[in-house]
Amino acid sequence: MSSDSRFVPLVEITDTKPNMIKSHISSAVKFLPLIFIFTIASFVANAQIPTDPAAVAAGKALFEGNCKACHRVHTKLVGPALAGVYDRVPSVDWIKNFVKNSSKVIASGDEYANKIYNENGKTQMTAFSSFKDEQILSILAYVKSETDKGPEQTTTPVKTQVAPGGEQGVPSSYLNVILIGMVIILILLLIVLGFLISAVKRVLEQKDLSEEDKDVVESKVTFGSFTRSSGFIFVVTFVVAALGFKAVINGLFSVGVQQGYAPKQPVWFSHKIHAGQYEIDCKYCHTGVMKGKNANIPSPNICMNCHNQIKSGTNTGEGEIAKVVAAYENNKPIEWVRIHNLPDLAYFNHSQHVNVAGVECQTCHGPIQEMDVVRQHSLLTMGWCIDCHRKTDVNTKGNAYYDKLVELHNQSKKTPMKVEDIGGLECSKCHY
Repeated sequence: MSSDSRFVPLVEITDTKPNMIKSHISSAVKFLPLIFIFTIASFVANAQIPTDPAAVAAGKALFEGNCKACHRVHTKLVGPALAGVYDRVPSVDWIKNFVKNSSKVIASGDEYANKIYNENGKTQMTAFSSFKDEQILSILAYVKSETDKGPEQTTTPVKTQVAPGGEQGVPSSYLNVILIGMVIILILLLIVLGFLISAVKRVLEQKDLSEEDKDVVESKVTFGSFTRSSGFIFVVTFVVAALGFKAVINGLFSVGVQQGYAPKQPVWFSHKIHAGQYEIDCKYCHTGVMKGKNANIPSPNICMNCHNQIKSGTNTGEGEIAKVVAAYENNKPIEWVRIHNLPDLAYFNHSQHVNVAGVECQTCHGPIQEMDVVRQHSLLTMGWCIDCHRKTDVNTKGNAYYDKLVELHNQSKKTPMKVEDIGGLECSKCHY
């Protein structure tokens, strides 16, 4: 009996283990469809996002021009960090709808949209209704590329190529060289003349001269006699005339040149804070730079994309933000003072230089990201533009328009094709 009593519990325990295992397996199997569906959904979502370098490059341009003002990939700014956003949201199609009209998605009662809306201080995202699905997917391609790279460990300051502003009155350096050369020649002439006079006096002293001639030869040179001499008067007159001529030439060349011009604006706006500290892309505010002749001054509506929520800062900033808000609420433009002025006879197209040629803003406008008060950095004269056209290589990469021109150029020259080689110095290019 004792052996039986020991054996029975052993049989019961042995029989219980398979049942427990079956129970766990059965529970796990119930979740397999959910796991499978989630995996497939994640795979399908990521499959929509392109991975080719062209799409990533296009997405980077769109991100920096439209999204960077409020978002970063790995850190939170005004909006949430976007790393892995395609895995967090319900679907890629949801992202498309949210980007095109976030307020509509939030108003529909969407649970996830309202969640992130509340988590980010109820900041309303700008609606990008003009974006096509392909553009949104290219932005996601860039975000995915940056997500895979991971956050940067060290940040190195980017050096922007800035064209030298030059000195107001372009030819003054040449005039200085000419004047110095003339002064040196005059000094040498005076030294030679002194030697000649000394030699002539020694010869005349050895001859039999009249008393009158002796007085002339033996007369001593005093300061008064020197300053009254015709030679001294000529030299002084020449130097004064040359300096006056230089001043007149400098004045003529500076007509219409406003290098260093920094007028007081109706609203104190710091590019150092916006473009420098917060790295807001120039194209986000100056929306016409990629597609039109003018870069255009941003309206208060663009300012309010951020300042609808950001209404505090320095004491100066708070008062200036109030001016922007007042202009927006009263539907009145801010009367900004134009800084960079070209004469009416000159034609300049921003989109041709920025969009086609890929010229950085800093090339002409200087280190704008370091300026609290914007000033005209470069000369913006005809000579300054011509000099740039002579030195700058044409950006032909990926542009089939230039293929034939490059082929013809390479047949005649071995040097890179410059802007002047495609008519960049023709008068009618810039003058109507």
